[in-house]
Amino acid sequence: MTFADLHQPGKPLVLPNAWDYGSAAFMAARGHPAIGTTSLGVSAVHGRPDAAAATKAETLDLVDLLKDLPVFLTVDIENGFSDDPAAVADLVDVLASMGVAGVNLEDGRADGTLRPIGEQTRILEAVAGRGVFVNARTDTLWLATGDDTLERVRAYGDTGADGIFVPGTNDLGTIAEIVESTPLPLNVLYGPPVERLADVGVARISTGSLLYRAALRGALAVLEDDPGLPTYADIVRLLPEPR
Repeated sequence: MTFADLHQPGKPLVLPNAWDYGSAAFMAARGHPAIGTTSLGVSAVHGRPDAAAATKAETLDLVDLLKDLPVFLTVDIENGFSDDPAAVADLVDVLASMGVAGVNLEDGRADGTLRPIGEQTRILEAVAGRGVFVNARTDTLWLATGDDTLERVRAYGDTGADGIFVPGTNDLGTIAEIVESTPLPLNVLYGPPVERLADVGVARISTGSLLYRAALRGALAVLEDDPGLPTYADIVRLLPEPR
């Protein structure tokens, strides 16, 4: 079985996202066939801003720790840590040589805007066909930019990408519309019940930063009564500003 084989519309892969060796090894020992990394978790562990191309070295170091775990590994490389298609392709080649099965590559930028669609498609074209599953993520809904989600989904699907990732909505009607707009397997964030997401044809469900945030809540539960689950924004506010 390949990593791509785990992406079955209607029978989605639920992907735990790890932030260090311990969290990844624990999930692997529980029988999960694939593990992803979470950029927020990696950024927070190292005191770096998230989604600001600030953790390339830390991400590679983590991959070096995780590469021998008996699972498929897919790596969140934010927006590729570069605007140069050749540089992003070189990074993907390095990850492939380390045994990585997939990468997550987004169009969101640290300033809350999206990389222009033409620039993003050139980067996706540069990294396609290099031996890893390319999950093309668009942040139209996550960042609420007003850009046309389906336009980006279709454009990224024409680049040779292997999957599409659209975080930022729990609306099953919207998700079903996206599924119908592309022949590629659709990835969404954990939110609605897995069975409902399966019913509309989702192929992969990522936990994103959820497990890291839940771990923080668990730590707080030792010290406080009934702590709430920290949000993504709660963690980001604590991290250094992008430079």
